[in-house]
Amino acid sequence: MPFETLTPLSLVDSPLFGQSFVDDDMRAVFNFRAYVQRCVEVEVALASAEARLGVIPKAAATGIADAAGKYEFDLDYLQRETANVGYPILPIVELLSNAAGDAGRYLHWGATTQDIMDTATVLQLRQALDIIVLRLNQTIAALRILAKTHRDTPMAGRTHLQHALPVTFGYKAAVWLSSLERHLERIAQLKPRLLVVQFSGASGTLASLGDNGLAVQAELAHELGLGVPAITWHSSRDSMAEAVQIMALVCGSLAKIALDISIMMTTELGEVAEPFGQHRGASSTMPQKRNPISCELIIAASKMVRQHAGLMLDAMAHDFERATGPWHLEWSAIPESFALTSGALAQASFMLSGLEVYPERMRINLDFSRGLIVAEAVMMALAPDTGRQSAHDLVYAACRQAVKTDKSLYDILSETKNVVDFLGLEKLKHLTNPENYLGAASKMVDRVLANSD
Repeated sequence: MPFETLTPLSLVDSPLFGQSFVDDDMRAVFNFRAYVQRCVEVEVALASAEARLGVIPKAAATGIADAAGKYEFDLDYLQRETANVGYPILPIVELLSNAAGDAGRYLHWGATTQDIMDTATVLQLRQALDIIVLRLNQTIAALRILAKTHRDTPMAGRTHLQHALPVTFGYKAAVWLSSLERHLERIAQLKPRLLVVQFSGASGTLASLGDNGLAVQAELAHELGLGVPAITWHSSRDSMAEAVQIMALVCGSLAKIALDISIMMTTELGEVAEPFGQHRGASSTMPQKRNPISCELIIAASKMVRQHAGLMLDAMAHDFERATGPWHLEWSAIPESFALTSGALAQASFMLSGLEVYPERMRINLDFSRGLIVAEAVMMALAPDTGRQSAHDLVYAACRQAVKTDKSLYDILSETKNVVDFLGLEKLKHLTNPENYLGAASKMVDRVLANSD
């Protein structure tokens, strides 16, 4: 099938769905033309490094660089030969070597296919990580604003989907924020392990270059601005796997945010809403609907990246010095994971930057349980006089009675002699006001914001 007649098949490449899941910046890094260009970049850098060390003539390196700068690859030929050979490097080298004339004799000197392909992927990953960090910082900035603005906005804290204790919306946003900041740390720690050159020859020993092997490897790394590995990593894929695991972690954190927001957007809660746009999240038949579309895309992306994370763990099981299959799994898992993660971050940044927050509705929901949400406050106030377990039993019984009679916790406790005797009505009134039982929530927000300055 001619190259230009190939029809996109996967979700990330779909003209219909792809724009919802993948942003253009990441698509520019991982598209097939960019990959071919990175492979050529590695070949040119290798020739340049070898020429400086006297391994090949300087004129050859110049000729290879000139040809690479002018040559337009026959994509149909690349497609056919890649399908035939199994890898794109042989046809790339063949075409570029012919274009370089006599200099082409020195192209790919001492290299093996995986050297070029792995290093090209590392160059892509360097760009990709920069985009991920940018998107993370944009999302973090939006969360910082929410945390600061709503530092003291009380709302119901929920465990097991039920009222637990009061929190603030700023506290919730700061919890979300803290996980994303840890991912920035993980990426910084990953880079020295991941961004290293791959150049080791056929079985990884650099035998074809004799005594010059390690020097060429170091010079190539310098040329490309990459690190030098201690030893060949053709069949040791932990750093590649780690990169995708971090993308899965980022998406997992985003999915937690998206899940919280989508539930808070339910009609019954109505505490927040995604940014409004004409027909955004609309239904084809129910005019009243305003669906959490960004949340849905983020959650879906998270599940797909999680699958790729598992795939990368499978891909670590390489046989001997060069694998028979596991390496190929990376060709799908790496670009799609980074593409989906960047897209999820773009959705999160958009959503959180324009998130509509309804403090009045949060307050209504906080009061919905008529003071039951601060039952712990009363129990802890009674405990010094009655003992903790007795206090728990006393307040527990009062809670059951409040639910049964549809009364507030204060109303029940104000009629309970033991409670009134120990606490008094004024203190009891104070204890059953949810705004008075926020603990260190606001101070925790301040600490997170200070740590992320």
